Amino acid sequence: MADVSRLQVETALKEIQDPYLEKDRVAAGQIRDIRIEGARVAVDVVLGYPARERVPAIQAEIGECVGRIAGVERVEVDVKWSIVSHAVQRNLKPLAGIKNIIAVASGKGGVGKSTTAVNLALALAAEGASVGLLDADIYGPSQPRMLGIEGKPETKDGRMLEPMENYGIKAMSIGFLIEEETPMIWRGPMVTQALEQLLSETRWGELDYLVIDLPPGTGDIQLTLSQKIPVSGAVIVTTPQDIALLDARKGLKMFEKVEVPVLGIVENMSIHICSNCGHEERIFGEGGGQRMSEDYNVELLGALPLDIRIREQADGGKPTVVADPDGRVAEIYRDIARRTAAQLARQSKDYSSKFPNIVIQNS
Repeated sequence: MADVSRLQVETALKEIQDPYLEKDRVAAGQIRDIRIEGARVAVDVVLGYPARERVPAIQAEIGECVGRIAGVERVEVDVKWSIVSHAVQRNLKPLAGIKNIIAVASGKGGVGKSTTAVNLALALAAEGASVGLLDADIYGPSQPRMLGIEGKPETKDGRMLEPMENYGIKAMSIGFLIEEETPMIWRGPMVTQALEQLLSETRWGELDYLVIDLPPGTGDIQLTLSQKIPVSGAVIVTTPQDIALLDARKGLKMFEKVEVPVLGIVENMSIHICSNCGHEERIFGEGGGQRMSEDYNVELLGALPLDIRIREQADGGKPTVVADPDGRVAEIYRDIARRTAAQLARQSKDYSSKFPNIVIQNS
């Protein structure tokens, strides 16, 4: 029996494409080690994004591919992920303990941005990441209700707030600090200061991702975010409706101007399926998100149906990803989360913490 070589194994692995990176697993740098002992081959895979649900499929695919090599009788595949900090705006550095900040934005209200943000955060956590969620919609905070969290955050030192927690993620919102029906009658500077304080005066701990749920539009909050908060990437939420797409394009161009990479577009309410007869109808138009992604050369991260259960579950304090984790809509959210994290993994890494400090002294 001929000996199995490392070259044979690597050549076989080059046939396997990562569906989220559009590269083979060798070119993507995911194959960290190959160990060959007689007829046994062990392969260590390290992804740049969390993908807990995909682990069995990755193991099976690699096992089958390597198992076809003559002389291989047993294949062992270990799959892990390592999430690193990625580059942010040129004049900013990532926050201590928070590897990546992902902003979820929309050009207009009513397109399901907050629902997308909370399900994205929960899906990233379900895939194996440590995640926080910052509700930056000061005028209309919705995350306390969506996460089913009541009460006020505590402080142990009188300076830093402890984040609220539920479903495995940490959260902070102005909604935790005021009564639900209290209006925020604040001018722009007060709002932006509140955002900065919610971010910097919360003891987040170590996070792979902090998802920020932005208010709709391109106003003070978005400007503060781009100028003072280190953002690794943005997700644009829209519907197929022409007017929503027009506003979404404005949001996308805003992020381009402030040097925040747009990771992709999420199209909400893309199709309505009648619960009685199963008839499918595209109430708000068709293909808008796809056309926008092609026009601006960004990823279409996913399309979600117009489903009353998504609204009911979010309003009830148990978003879809945790309310129906094995359902079709939850799977779409998890796929969106993997695609978002994979798009981020393709961005430049942050090396600021490794750059030497240069000190000049007069002697």
